[in-house]
Amino acid sequence: MLEVGQKAPEFCLPNQDSEEICLRDFAGSWVVLYFYPKDSTPGCTTEALDFTALKSEFEKEGATIFGVSPDSIKRHCNFIAKKELTITLLSDEDKEVAKMYDVWQLKKLYGKEYMGIVRSTFLIDPDGKIAYIWSKVKVKNHAQEVLEKLKELKKA
Repeated sequence: MLEVGQKAPEFCLPNQDSEEICLRDFAGSWVVLYFYPKDSTPGCTTEALDFTALKSEFEKEGATIFGVSPDSIKRHCNFIAKKELTITLLSDEDKEVAKMYDVWQLKKLYGKEYMGIVRSTFLIDPDGKIAYIWSKVKVKNHAQEVLEKLKELKKA
């Protein structure tokens, strides 16, 4: 289980343009790393649109947003095009990064158990440490909450 103050697990994943994105490349800046279950589903769409709407605010605070799901690069491209998203989506098809961040867990839906992504967000500081964790995220107002926490932590 990851905790605030711990070094964020290092990773490299392909983005929607098949470019490799590595956490280490963002040393010295803030990173919003949010994990979500699946492109083009209602909650995930709302979350992606909310982060897209606030992207310039996050950038003013020196933060980069990355959405991570097990979807393929092709699905990410379709999702971005269909919803006009401007945030970067990372493809974690083998779920290795989701496992490192402990968000690939046993879930229950209608009495059935299955493995899936537990919607979670990690705010990573310029030193590469986890500054804040949201787990089992409720989508409504989440992006705004993350932005407010970022501003609060930067003042501290």
